[in-house]
Order: sequence, then structure tokens, then C-alpha cells
Amino acid sequence: MSRHAVRNLPKTARLNGIEISYEDSGGTGQLVVMVMGTGSPGRVWKANQQPALVRAGYRVVTFDNRGIAPTSECADGFTLDDMVADTAALIEHVGGGPAVVVGTSLGARITQELALARPDVVKAAVMIATYGRTTPLQEAISVGERALYDNKITLPKEYEAAITAHLNLSPHTLADDRSARDWLDIIGYSPQTVTPGVRAQFELHNAEPNRLDAYRAISTPALVIGFADDRTLPVHLAREVADAIPGAKYEQVEKAGHFGYLEQPAAVNKLLLDYLASVT
Repeated sequence: MSRHAVRNLPKTARLNGIEISYEDSGGTGQLVVMVMGTGSPGRVWKANQQPALVRAGYRVVTFDNRGIAPTSECADGFTLDDMVADTAALIEHVGGGPAVVVGTSLGARITQELALARPDVVKAAVMIATYGRTTPLQEAISVGERALYDNKITLPKEYEAAITAHLNLSPHTLADDRSARDWLDIIGYSPQTVTPGVRAQFELHNAEPNRLDAYRAISTPALVIGFADDRTLPVHLAREVADAIPGAKYEQVEKAGHFGYLEQPAAVNKLLLDYLASVT
């Protein structure tokens, strides 16, 4: 096995009172730490964004948030502040900071809060498909997700795949029958498993406070990326975050839903690489 392959094996560190599983691409380039959204492991970044950043010379660390095994599931519950502290502790553990921190969805919310609470560990922040407040629709979806788990209700896999595609992909993608079938197959073959840890993550979406005014104190350079067809977190929520953070840059990806980083990877990667080049 090559030295490069060994360096990329998952590692575990005890940080902030829990075990955190992470992968480090290694190298001497600018450190980029990537934070995934609700219910998803850090390896999702490896489909598109992590390889592009590594090829460009960046040192990339991905990790599984608390709630996502093999990181501690913490099924008894935790707070967003706990997840922010986890990310800060990981940056300090791997060294090479301050880091460029890239997050999507819940991971973007963590990134925003990290830039506010610990600017010493954040060189620049990139928030993808983000939000600074919850909406009645988001709250209703969150209530439903928790109720399904608590009542031990399992949706038929075909229906679950269809709902997941509808909520997270662009209508432009789903309008093409072949593309729609491909995505339904992908989602069906790799469904999200709701574990006790994921259920604890769902609890975080229960009427989260409006943090837009607080974000006016963020001094870290910031990029917000919105997806034009995002049904899960409509694009106006991302714009609100960009408007709240002084000097933040806003970019929008067309024909992309909530999974836009998977749906339109070339566009997302270009935005990331151009922005990182401007701040590192």
C-alpha cells in the first residue's frame, strides 16, 4: 500500500468528549475542512468536491459529524454549539489552521456559527445551501421526520426515493426521464438510514432561532452559494445569510436543487476553487 493510501485511511480522535472519525488528504497546502449536512457522512464530499480540491493542491479534511457513526452518535441529544465545538477541535487537532471551512445545509449553519464563535480557527467560510432561520415549512418537515422515526414507520423504498428526489433535485434534472430514473436508482441503492444519532440531528431543526442579526458580527471572509431550485432550503434563505454577513459574496447555481453539489458539481467546484484562490 502506498504512503498516499495510508494517509487517507479514516482516523479517529477523541475531541470535545467524543470520538470523531475523519479523513485527511495530507499535503502542505491550505487546510480546507468540509462539514456535511443532516444525516450524511463526510465521505459524500469525496464524490466531487474533495478530489477537485486535492488536485488543486489543498489539504482537505472531511469528517463524520456527531450523530453519524463511526463518530459518536450521542443519541441522548446534543446542540448546534456542540457541533461547532467539534469542528473547532478537529481543526486544532489536525493542525495547519486557520482553515477554510466549507459546509452545506446543516454543515453550513455550523460553519456560520463557527466563523462567529471561533474566528481564530477560520481563515474563510463557504456556506452552501444555507439558512439563518427556520420557516414553517421546514419546521413541519422536521416534525414529520421525527414522527416517522418515533413511530417506527418505514416508507416503501420507491416512495422514499421519489420524495427524496423531489425535495432535493432540480425540476430540470427530473424533467428528463433517463436522468430521473438514474437518480431514483442512486437514491434507492443508498438510502439514508435514520439511526438514533441521525434522530438526534433531526432534533436540531426544531424551531431553530433566527440568527441573521448575530451574523452581522462575522468578520471572516465568506462566500454563500445558493441553488436556484432548492426546495428544501429555498434560495432566498441563502441570500439572507449573504446579506447579513458583512462583505460576504453571493453566488447562485442554476438548475440545481438542495443536492446541487452532486447535481451540478462542475459549477460548484469552479466557484469553490475560484473563491479559495482569492482568499488563500
